[in-house]
Amino acid sequence: MTVHELDDFTPAYPVLRELRPDIGSLEDFLTQAKQQQAQGYRMIAAISDGEVAAVAGFRAGLCFAWGHHIYVDDLVTASSARRQGHGAALLAWIDEEARRIGAAQVHLDSGTHRHEAHRRYLTSGFAISSFHFTKAA
Repeated sequence: MTVHELDDFTPAYPVLRELRPDIGSLEDFLTQAKQQQAQGYRMIAAISDGEVAAVAGFRAGLCFAWGHHIYVDDLVTASSARRQGHGAALLAWIDEEARRIGAAQVHLDSGTHRHEAHRRYLTSGFAISSFHFTKAA
């Protein structure tokens, strides 16, 4: 397995749809991906046997609450590739990138029902530090 940063997000589409089924068509996905890239969004992929096994999308940021940080927007392993270390490899890559760019923290949110993912995050050194609230505008 290797981890690579993606310039072209096309190979990540089927895997990311497992996490974000409302993305829509590949064309819709790529259109939005370009908009997000313009705002600093980056994507990495764990490649196994020439296939994308897992992807993570993230961005660097600066705010009063967290200082210089990385925020992980998307992190998913293909259902056929789970429990093989792909998620851990992506998180380790992100940790190294945070150190490289001088970010003091890495943040992510996770749906309350994603118990297997929560185990991975806790094993990778994350702590449950807050609640995230949402409401429709």
